[in-house]
Amino acid sequence: MNPIEPTAAQTAALDIAANLATVEAEIAAAARAAARLADAVTLVAVAKTQPAAVVARALAAGHRVFGENRVQEAEGKWPALKSAYPDVVLHLIGPLQRNKVRRAVRLFDVIETIDRAELARAVAEAGREEGMTPEIFVQVNTGEEPQKAGVFPEETDVLVAACRDDFGLFVRGLMCIPPVDEEPSLHFALLREIARRNGLHELSMGMSADFAVAVRFGATHVRVGTAIFGGRPAPE
Repeated sequence: MNPIEPTAAQTAALDIAANLATVEAEIAAAARAAARLADAVTLVAVAKTQPAAVVARALAAGHRVFGENRVQEAEGKWPALKSAYPDVVLHLIGPLQRNKVRRAVRLFDVIETIDRAELARAVAEAGREEGMTPEIFVQVNTGEEPQKAGVFPEETDVLVAACRDDFGLFVRGLMCIPPVDEEPSLHFALLREIARRNGLHELSMGMSADFAVAVRFGATHVRVGTAIFGGRPAPE
């Protein structure tokens, strides 16, 4: 490769504004097909492994809602970006370890991966001490995959009640990541039903490959990375 030629990731970065517009248009089309309003669906731009300079292109294009998988990585780029763009809303969409709860509470506006009472209690306690409790989603392991985070469907009602009643957290909704080898619509429908019986109205579901399907099943938040930023840079 010619060293002066841009890599695929760099080329994608140059087109981030266009990519965002394309994804937003696809979300709007999916919403219209489901007789929903386009602005009922929030695009969470997944910026994991993307450097701050690349994320800044999305910010310059006007996007303000982002997702990160790791607390430590987010700490390396978001304090400065949030200072420059104070209206940013940052979601934690990856697993949260107990020893990083306080740091997560300080940085993230929304934590989408609450999957057990112990973690919910820790977030609530840290939030009270820091004076900045984030809103939460409860992550549901709809496929009951042993290697994946998330509360099992039959245990979700109890966890949602504990988050609300015991820990005083604001539960915005539910989140799921369907198994890669199964029809996602089955899992989206299950998450929607669990949300309904718990009086929850927000669903974080759907990624680059299936967000249009998720919108049809009521997604209020879709988490899209590759379709916006292109392939993720290789870790150093």
